[in-house]
Amino acid sequence: MASVEPLAPGAPAPDVTFAVHTGEQLSLASLRGKPVVVYFYPKDDTPGCTVEAQEIRDLHADLQRTSAVVIGVSTDGRDSHQAFAEKYALPFLLASDESGAIAKAFGVALKNGKATRVSFVIGPDGKIKRTFPKVTPKGHGSELLTAITS
Repeated sequence: MASVEPLAPGAPAPDVTFAVHTGEQLSLASLRGKPVVVYFYPKDDTPGCTVEAQEIRDLHADLQRTSAVVIGVSTDGRDSHQAFAEKYALPFLLASDESGAIAKAFGVALKNGKATRVSFVIGPDGKIKRTFPKVTPKGHGSELLTAITS
């Protein structure tokens, strides 16, 4: 099996539509003009994923000042995402990628049916600005904020 490589900086972001936990459909193309963070994580309400989500939540006001839109993506379903968002007061969108199609479009590997931890910062021009191919949950929120503002 060929190894999967995440999209590299400079590549155009894929034209995907997210099914978010609020019940809406959100196309990535509709966010052009704003910085966008798309972060893939394995599973709702697990230790590493919770640390990562809480850090991004705690920096959300700073991220909002940059007009950034944050979308967390996992293969969990909408009900799981709603519960996770409510339990931890997550102010950003969580998208279900139950088929793995969004992960595939970004070049994110699935391991045992779960997305690996990879993040992308997409510039207002719709191109990948920064790729984080191997994310450590602790401290990642700050890395994302720095990538958006630099």
